[in-house]
Amino acid sequence: LQKVHVLPQTVLYIADAETFSGHEECHEQKKARKRNSKETAIALEKLLPKRCQVLGLVTPGIVVTPMGSSSNQPQEIEEGEAGFALLFPKIDGVKIHTFHFSKDLKNRVFDESKFAEAGLKNNPDLRVVLLFGYNSWKSGATRFLHQIVNPLNEKSIILAGGQVESFTSLTSENNNAQPGDACGVVGLAFSGPQIQSATVLLDQDVADERTAEAAMQRLKAANIPEHNTIGFMFACVGRGYRHYKTKRNMEADAFRKFFPNVPLFGFFGHGEIGCDRIVTGNFVLRECNDIKDDLLHGYTTVMTLIHLGSTK
Repeated sequence: LQKVHVLPQTVLYIADAETFSGHEECHEQKKARKRNSKETAIALEKLLPKRCQVLGLVTPGIVVTPMGSSSNQPQEIEEGEAGFALLFPKIDGVKIHTFHFSKDLKNRVFDESKFAEAGLKNNPDLRVVLLFGYNSWKSGATRFLHQIVNPLNEKSIILAGGQVESFTSLTSENNNAQPGDACGVVGLAFSGPQIQSATVLLDQDVADERTAEAAMQRLKAANIPEHNTIGFMFACVGRGYRHYKTKRNMEADAFRKFFPNVPLFGFFGHGEIGCDRIVTGNFVLRECNDIKDDLLHGYTTVMTLIHLGSTK
């Protein structure tokens, strides 16, 4: 953060559970104590501007491109402590905002007027929605996720994300909700006419280098501009080296082969959100049918490109 010269307006940080709940040395008692995830989150937020929107997630594993050159090799870190933070400054023509929907125990029907309040409905410039479900093991969590995803399943919007272990931060000018014991969905919405995006789904049949690279070729064929673009990878904890028979970093390596200058970030989680979908510059889906896409998956990987427009 000492090298940041442009103040961020929105921050997405993701760390594995060990990073947030590991041990640290307590000098007063001369022994290690278990870290409190809330303490870690507060310490991170203190490094950022007060009016900055912050979304923090805890996941079982991390996908990250190390700092430095954008051509650095992305890493799938399935074990050990790891994390990253994406700091988005003010970008002309682009609006990024956080949102949070938690399950109401008293009402089985989700009030869809909340979508409009969050800028997810009646917003002609909405292009990409990154969705992250939390406490997915709770009763009713899957049904609630369907209530959120189904109304947003429109051909003109890219939806991508997955199920995380928990979220640790969600701060903005209009949303001071804090993590609780309920299940819910948090996320980032990207709006702006210059945004272009595409996703591909790697299903269970993608199990070797050849089929992984074929999926990346589909993503490459979307012709999304690669400058000022971020890649996201949302994979099941059952994939990685276990799925590829002990060969590590398979999907991240395949991505880098076709997108050597696009940094890749993401996580290993407990369920994936996404499909094969392309939204081009003139906002026309290239391949489209009238059937609603199946967006919720298991044992898959969702690869996403988000282009934030040309830089001046």
